[in-house]
Amino acid sequence: MNAAGHWTGELSSSALSTATAVVALAKVDAVRHGALIRGGLRWLAEHVNADGGWGDTTRTKSNISTTALCWAAFAAAKADSEFPTVVQNAETWLRQCSADDSSATGALSKSESVDNRGAREGHPVSTQAGNLSNDHAWRIRLLPRAIARRYGKDRTFSVPILMTLAISGRLGADGWRLIPKLPFELAAMSHKFWGALRLPVVSYALPALIAIGQAIHLHAPTRNPLTRMLRALSRKKTLRVLETLQPPNGGFLEATPLTSFVTMALASMGNASHLVAQRGAEFLTASVRADGSWPIDTTLATWTTTLAIKALAHQPGALSPDQNGTLREWLLGQQWREEHPYTHAAPGGWAWTDLPGGVPDADDTPGALLALKHLGTDDASNRTAAFAGIRWLRDLQNRDGGIPTFCRGWGALPFDRSSQDLTAHTLRAWNAWRTELDPRERPALVRAMSRGLAYLIRTQREDGAWVPLWFGNEHAPGDENPLYGTAHVVIALRELSESGMLPALGPATRGTAWIASAQNDDGGWGGVRGVPSSVEETALAVEALAGTSHAESVGRGVAWLVEKVESGAWREPSPIGFYFAKLWYHERLYPLVWTVGALGKVIMGGPDRP
Repeated sequence: MNAAGHWTGELSSSALSTATAVVALAKVDAVRHGALIRGGLRWLAEHVNADGGWGDTTRTKSNISTTALCWAAFAAAKADSEFPTVVQNAETWLRQCSADDSSATGALSKSESVDNRGAREGHPVSTQAGNLSNDHAWRIRLLPRAIARRYGKDRTFSVPILMTLAISGRLGADGWRLIPKLPFELAAMSHKFWGALRLPVVSYALPALIAIGQAIHLHAPTRNPLTRMLRALSRKKTLRVLETLQPPNGGFLEATPLTSFVTMALASMGNASHLVAQRGAEFLTASVRADGSWPIDTTLATWTTTLAIKALAHQPGALSPDQNGTLREWLLGQQWREEHPYTHAAPGGWAWTDLPGGVPDADDTPGALLALKHLGTDDASNRTAAFAGIRWLRDLQNRDGGIPTFCRGWGALPFDRSSQDLTAHTLRAWNAWRTELDPRERPALVRAMSRGLAYLIRTQREDGAWVPLWFGNEHAPGDENPLYGTAHVVIALRELSESGMLPALGPATRGTAWIASAQNDDGGWGGVRGVPSSVEETALAVEALAGTSHAESVGRGVAWLVEKVESGAWREPSPIGFYFAKLWYHERLYPLVWTVGALGKVIMGGPDRP
């Protein structure tokens, strides 16, 4: 707990964030920001993986996105000669990764030359594919394809990566023509239509859609005269929209990558002095760490605080009355009480942070509601805030009964569609406050809960597991983490059953059976069986199984956790956090709060506890 009486935590430093910040600052003013640029490059050079690539954190394996961005950072800063071995090793890693992807998916056919692809987009590429050296051909043929394939139809991140490569010169003179166009002109329309437009980026990426779309239009405009004219006419208006989306401190979503992409895109157009670019640069200079790195996001203070409160709730008296009061007032102060300028979300929700770049969402809002319930319901302002949060979540519910992250009905891309972990979390919050509501409002809430429950039952996998949106495991198939998802749904179903809202325990029983079957031989859990056990995942599994018929599994899990606590290893966070666009992170408080929650749940479980 910090001096203010809540929790801040600490996000892992990120090679991806550091690379994008370096490029953005180099494009805005390489001389003025020279010290920060050099500090970032040194940090990257010191934290490169043994294979020559970079992962999103210092504890993750190399991936093509982060390695490509780090490679671009050295070029954008004109530092290849200063770090020749690092740059060459990164290039070797990328070349091999691109070739492997090509072999797995089928290389470009001879007829699909770079020139043909450029012509299909309306722009012949000046360099003939047949005359390209092998060194250059892989950059403009295989690398862009491999990056795009990583994200599929979602261009939220593939296009910014390709833009960064083009800005740095890594894609050659015609690099801009290899980047898919983004319809930034659509941002000139009312926000009420954005969800129906089925944009190729998710809702939170509108700043990138505008800035990067304009940069692509300037450097490689379409040959279609009507589209080109429409985009030219909408530039000023969409830039004004971009200004309204930027928070006062300059950080879009408090996220270094998103802010960096917007900043470098504007600077590449000669707009480094634009207000949005200057504010973006100020955010980056203010959020750099002492070691020269940047985190993926500033802090998750609201999220980590609600996690800590929920974990301590298993131990009555752990928080003093004064601490309870301080936490209650702080949480109430984080609730959005006006329409959010970014997503136009109605008042009533909570974001993940207490900083201005946060956006109300459907994981932090139920987290805050549950925390407030644990802190007491006797305060009138507490109840008023909770009822507003309940209505906010109810209005967010999708037609399928599930709960999306930010916006109702926006689209089918991953971070906009309904998700199982958010739905389970919301059901827990609704259930906790259900009997406190005015009796006249309860029927509507019960209907919403029934629809959410039906969604969870419908989306349970055949093996009994559920898959979350915001957490994963890079060692598991598809980077998924069914352990995290199943644990949270099982906990929600158990609470619904205890309150009489879930008459049939079949889905919960199948879920707990899956968790027990996923236990590793060492007694711990990873994302799936056979994946290295982590403190976070083991703690969640223990809490989900506590009080069930799987006492033997719980006992082995508790023994595993106790050993980690006694050895001090429980303080070592694992990168299971899954940020926007397949970005990994770890958080210093995650293993602590989930261990406290799990052991507290077992201790309070009664005399038959293991």
